[in-house]
Amino acid sequence: MSAITRDEQTTTVPFSDRLAEAVERKRTQLVVGLDPRVDLLPVELRGEAGRGRAAAAGAVERFCKGIVDAVAPYVVAVKPQVAFFEALGGDGWLALEAVSRYASEAGLLVIADAKRGDIGSTARAYAAAFLEPRGVEPPLADALTVNPYLGTDSIDPYLAACRRYGAGIFCLVRTSNAGAGDLQDAVLSNGEPVWRHVAGLVERWGADLIGERGMSSVGAVVGATVPRLIGDARRSMPQQTILLPGVGAQGATPADVARAFTSGPASALVNASRSVIFAYRDTEDDWRAAAGAEAARLSADIWAAAGW
Repeated sequence: MSAITRDEQTTTVPFSDRLAEAVERKRTQLVVGLDPRVDLLPVELRGEAGRGRAAAAGAVERFCKGIVDAVAPYVVAVKPQVAFFEALGGDGWLALEAVSRYASEAGLLVIADAKRGDIGSTARAYAAAFLEPRGVEPPLADALTVNPYLGTDSIDPYLAACRRYGAGIFCLVRTSNAGAGDLQDAVLSNGEPVWRHVAGLVERWGADLIGERGMSSVGAVVGATVPRLIGDARRSMPQQTILLPGVGAQGATPADVARAFTSGPASALVNASRSVIFAYRDTEDDWRAAAGAEAARLSADIWAAAGW
């Protein structure tokens, strides 16, 4: 079975089906986050990055393309953290476009980690920026992380892009950061936490975007750092692909996320960022070799933990 790239996709191929095809073909659920912190780049690139913003964007682009080359055999997608590119201005955005195109040409799905959240015409513009074709060019990304805490009208433009262009979204439900509980674990008057109420909304939003593989193109972000909630999240959202950040540098392990995979091999994705892309800092290996080795190890461990 050959890979389906963004250039080849049609509006009749939902993101969830393209994801499932890739997971089953490559036997991996690993996503590597591209968080190119300039101060942590390998020394050969860090010096270049010190010569101004344009040079820094060039160094970031070279670094991310090197990571894509290293991890491509072991991952199903990359997840560029948009903020690190935006911090470098227009040159950074051009680097993001180049890295996304490079990853797609390598046969990987691209999940833009932008966590956009707004209403009306602003949300519509965000959907166009990330998920809709740009003239003759394909969309910047296959999927986008979004913040649903502004309600249904803030999500509608992204759902329209999913229906029309085969895009995907991942809604923040219960995140991995230390302060997430301040809001997301607050208890409503009916006794349920806020995050579970949001999970119910996500399930509803994705009900008419379920592909042939049985999963919706509307997914959810649930932190791997709260393993006690993962089973509950899966029961609340049986047809949502759950994106699980927090494995690696944040302390979660593949064993912590096993309950997320009960709906099928492509029902969850595990994201690792710093522990992979900066793995060279803990070894004597070249930065590309170190990233590839860590991605290979994590991919095998996650597949085993998933039980498929």
